[in-house]
Amino acid sequence: MKRLAFLTKLWQRHPWWSRPGKELELLALLDGADPQAPQAVRHLWLIRVLGWVRRTDPMRGMRILVDALKDDPARRARVVSMLASIWRDGDVAALLADFGFSPRTSFLNELGERLRRRWLPLSPDTDDLGTLFNLLFDAPGDAQWLASLDEPTLDALGELWADAMRELDAAHHTGSAAQLGWREPFHDAMLYLATQIRAAGFSPAFRSRMGVRVDVDFDAKSSRSDGLAPDATARYAFRHLSQTTERVHELALAHAQEAGPDAPASAALLQEAQYLRALLDTCANAARGIHGHLEAHGISMDLVFQIDQLCERCRRMERLLEAVLSPQPGSVLRGFLVELLQLSEDRRSVRALFTQHYSMLARKVAERSAETGEHYITRTRGEYRAMLGSAAGGGAVMVGTTFMKFAVLSLGLPPFWTGVGAGLNYATSFVVVQWLHFTVATKQPAMTAPAMAAKLEDTRSEAGVEDFVDEVAHLIRSQMAGILGNLMVVAPLVLAVQLLAIWALGAPLVSKESAHYVLKSMTLLGPTLWYAAFTGVLLFASSIIAGWVENWFVLHRLDSAMRWNPRIRARLGARRAARWALWWRENISGLAANISLGFMLGVVPVVAQFLALPLDIRHVTLSAGQIAAAVAALGWEGLRNPQLWWCVAAVPLTGMLNVGVSFALAMRVAVRSRGVRLGDRARLWQAIRRRLWRQPLSFLLPPRVSP
Repeated sequence: MKRLAFLTKLWQRHPWWSRPGKELELLALLDGADPQAPQAVRHLWLIRVLGWVRRTDPMRGMRILVDALKDDPARRARVVSMLASIWRDGDVAALLADFGFSPRTSFLNELGERLRRRWLPLSPDTDDLGTLFNLLFDAPGDAQWLASLDEPTLDALGELWADAMRELDAAHHTGSAAQLGWREPFHDAMLYLATQIRAAGFSPAFRSRMGVRVDVDFDAKSSRSDGLAPDATARYAFRHLSQTTERVHELALAHAQEAGPDAPASAALLQEAQYLRALLDTCANAARGIHGHLEAHGISMDLVFQIDQLCERCRRMERLLEAVLSPQPGSVLRGFLVELLQLSEDRRSVRALFTQHYSMLARKVAERSAETGEHYITRTRGEYRAMLGSAAGGGAVMVGTTFMKFAVLSLGLPPFWTGVGAGLNYATSFVVVQWLHFTVATKQPAMTAPAMAAKLEDTRSEAGVEDFVDEVAHLIRSQMAGILGNLMVVAPLVLAVQLLAIWALGAPLVSKESAHYVLKSMTLLGPTLWYAAFTGVLLFASSIIAGWVENWFVLHRLDSAMRWNPRIRARLGARRAARWALWWRENISGLAANISLGFMLGVVPVVAQFLALPLDIRHVTLSAGQIAAAVAALGWEGLRNPQLWWCVAAVPLTGMLNVGVSFALAMRVAVRSRGVRLGDRARLWQAIRRRLWRQPLSFLLPPRVSP
C-alpha cells in the first residue's frame, strides 16, 4: 500500500521536485531582492517568495507579505525594482498571447508537450514568462486561493504592481510604450493573436472542410439566403481582424496622448472595440460551425484541436481587450490571472486533453455502432424468431470454424504463426457470417449498447425511464435469442460431424488427445471465467476499431474516390464503380469489426503468452463447439468424466461474461461520449427490479402482441 501511495503521489499534477523557499524567512527573502542580479537569480527569488507565501495558508501568507512591504519603504522599493526588472527582461506579450496554446497544430505534438512538462523540470533561466509562470504556480489549488483573496490584499498587490510599471515606464519605455504603460504588451498580444486567428481561419484544413475557395466566403450560401450583410461573413471577419486590432491600438494610443493612459476610453475607441468583438464572435462561430461538417464527414482529431485552439484564442483576445479598456482593471486582471492558472492546470493534465478532444470522436464511433446495433435488438415476436434463425445460421458457420481451429493446431506451426492461422480462421468465419446476414451472439452487446445510450438522454421523466427499461428487456431478450440460436446448432452439428467421421473414416476428426486437452483447459475450475471476461474486452475493442475505421473511411472520402477515380471507373465502369463504392461504404464497419476481432482472438493470446501474461480467449460459441467435439471423440468414457460437466457448467457463464463485459464497456463509452449524467442511477435500477418482479418473462420471451 505504501508503494501504491507513492506512485499515486508521483503521478499527481504537482512536480516531484521540492519547491524552494519554504525553509527561509520572509524578511530575509525580501531583503535579498537584487534588481541587478542575473535573470535566473531574480526568477528564483520570485519563486522562493511565492513558495514562502504558499507554505501554509496562501491567503494568510499573502497578507503577511503585503504587511511586511508596507512597514518598510526601503524594502518595498527594492521589491518594486525587482518586479520591474523581471517584467522588463521577460517577453510579456508572448505570455499573454501564447501561454496555454500549443506551438503546433497537432494533437500528438500537444500530447508530447504535456508529457514533457509533467516529467521534466523547467529552468528559471529563461526570458519566457510562460515558463516562469508555470514555475511560480505549479500547485493544483493556486487558482482557488488567488480568486479568494480579500479586496484590501488585492488592492495592495495592485499598487505594488502599478509602482513597478511606473518605475519601468520612467526608466526604459519610450514612444507608444511610454504612453500606454502596462497596456502596451496587451495590445501587442492582441495583434499576435489576431494574426494567428487569421492564419488558422484561412488554412487549407479549415477551407476544405467548409467546402469553399479562398475567394469565397465561408458562409456565403447562408449569407445570401438569410440576407446578411457582407460584413457579417466569416471571410470578412478573418480578413479584417488584424486591421481592426491595429486600429484599436492606434485609437488607444491617441487617446492616451490626449487624456492619459488611465483615462476612461473614448467613444471612438469603445465603438471600434465593439466592432472587434463582433469580428471575434464571427470567427469563433465560423470555427464552431465546422463541427457540423465533421459530424457528417468524419472526425479529424488534429482539426478538432485546431478549432478549439482558434476559439480559445478568440476568447483570450476578448479578455485582453476587456483589460485594456477597463478604467479599474484590478478585478479584470485578477480574473484573467485566474483563467491563466486554470489553463495551466488543465494543460498539465493528459487526461483532460483526451477527455476534451476525444469526446466528439467517441460519440461518432458510438453513433456509428448504434446504427448497426439497432439491427441486433428485437422488439417483436417476428424479430425474435428472425434473430433465432440468424443466430442458428451463425452457429452453423461456427461448426467449420471449430474444426478449422483443431486443424490449425495440428499443423505444429510456431506459436506466432499458429496464432495468425487461428486469427485468419476466425476472421474468415466472421466475415462469412456477415455476408450471409447471420449472427454471432457475443458480437451484439458492443453494438447495441450505443443504441441504448440514446435512451438515457431522457431519463428525467417516468416515460423516459420506462423506455429505457423496455430497451433493457429487448436487449437481454436479444442476447438470449442470439446465444440460444448459436448453441442449439453448433453443438449438435459438431457432434454429428464427429460421429459421421467415425462412421465413414473409422476415427473422429478431433483426436482423444485434443479432446482431453479441451476438457482440461475449459473447466470451470480453471481460469476460464477470467479468460471469458478478457474475451469480452476484445469484443468491445473490435467495435471501437470498427468505428475508427469507418470514421477514417468517411474522413478521407474513399467512397467518393472509388466512385469517381478515373482509373477505377475505366477498369470497372461507371455503374459498377458506383455500386462498389456504395458496398464498401455500407460494409466497411462490419468488415473492420470482424477482421480485427478474428485476428485479436488468434494473435493476442500468443503475444500474451510471450509476455508471460495470464490471458487467453474463451468464446461461448467456440467453447461449446470444442466441448461437443471432445464428447464425440471420447465417447461414453467422456460422459463419465467429471471434467466434462465442469466444462458444460462453464459455457453459460462464459456467455454471460462475454456479453456482460463487452456491453458494460461499450455502454460506458457511449454514455460518456454523449455527456449523459447518471445521477439517477438508483431510479433506473429500481425500475429494472420492478419490471423483473412484475414481468420476469419479458426479459426472456417476446411480447405476444407486437407494440
